Amino acid sequence: MVNIKSNQNPLVTVVTVCYNSASMIEKTLKSVIEQSFPNKQYVVIDGASIDGTQKIVERFSESIDHFVSESDSGIYHAMNKAVYVSKGEWIIFMNAGDVFVDKDVLTKVSQELTKGTDVVYGDIFTSSNNELHLKEAPEEITRIHRMPFCHQAVFTRTSLLRKFPFDEKYKLSADFKLYKQLSLEETVFRRLPIPITIYDRTGLSNSQRARGLAENIAIIKEMDSWQEKLHLLPRLYFVKGWTTIRHFLKKKKN
Repeated sequence: MVNIKSNQNPLVTVVTVCYNSASMIEKTLKSVIEQSFPNKQYVVIDGASIDGTQKIVERFSESIDHFVSESDSGIYHAMNKAVYVSKGEWIIFMNAGDVFVDKDVLTKVSQELTKGTDVVYGDIFTSSNNELHLKEAPEEITRIHRMPFCHQAVFTRTSLLRKFPFDEKYKLSADFKLYKQLSLEETVFRRLPIPITIYDRTGLSNSQRARGLAENIAIIKEMDSWQEKLHLLPRLYFVKGWTTIRHFLKKKKN
């Protein structure tokens, strides 16, 4: 619950968006609620789930500041709704299935949320064959052709998310468009060399990579100069084509 005990620490809003996530939502709720950092607001936006997700969330209602379950047009619509009701100076999205690395992540990161910074991001762990693998984020955010970091590992000023809401016409890559847009503005990015989250690789974008790459291509065409397009697009077209071929061969084999 919102609980501001020190003016030295900013209020951080943690957002969880979910839809039919009964099998994975509880670990995410517990991970957020058990954070040792007291100055947090917790917002949960459910897309009118029909698999029991709402009942699980309601069990933790005393620790959730804002919960709504209603139809939406997709994950980015839900994330925009969350930004609208957020009270924190900073927001991080920790969606269903993802968890913080440990209970002190917000405490550690809060000390680095300074006035001269707009976006603070860190590393992630991915899980494969019951083993965790560290994936480090880049030191600099320049000439990006895909998401440069995991959105479950980035803290963004709420004011920026209201000024540049997620573009809901993109169903898989609106977060990429947002951070590309911010990278082209006078936005100060800062990397923290610490892991923030354990990322659930079964997420929406991960299971529809070819579609996500197609959206990335559309975003670059929309936003970048012709020089940047010439630099970035050939690589993306190659990766998209190879991904499509691999998917076809795998489907044919099965």
